[in-house]
Amino acid sequence: MEATQISRSALDVEWQRLQVIATNLANMNTTRTDNGGTYAAQRLVSGPVGDFAAEMRAAGDPDAPPERGVMVYQITQTNSGTRQVFNPDHPHANEDGFVSYPNISQSDEMSMMIKTQRAYQANLVALQAAQRMFSSALQVGRQG
Repeated sequence: MEATQISRSALDVEWQRLQVIATNLANMNTTRTDNGGTYAAQRLVSGPVGDFAAEMRAAGDPDAPPERGVMVYQITQTNSGTRQVFNPDHPHANEDGFVSYPNISQSDEMSMMIKTQRAYQANLVALQAAQRMFSSALQVGRQG
């Protein structure tokens, strides 16, 4: 069952990553947030559930269930800064007529979205393959 747990945790992480990317794309032209500042792009930081030392301890104890899969560590703001656009008629323009927008690259976000979608699809295929193997093992068990 570890294979399905690993794939499910990865599906959850990649789904959350897609949500962060979508939020960045939705806010790439946001000049002010609720607290008055410019929106800062976000990144999802993920990694393994357990650390290497915990895996080694679990390997020495057959009764200790190893931790498997991946998890979200945090969602952080990037330090990408802002881009300045000259638009003196905009209500958020500064005294020189420039408006601050988040420095979010649509092409970078879309590239990351495609990578994330592919990782999601790969984990979905792995989950389905594991389920087919478990089902086949049950069928073999019934015939024996």
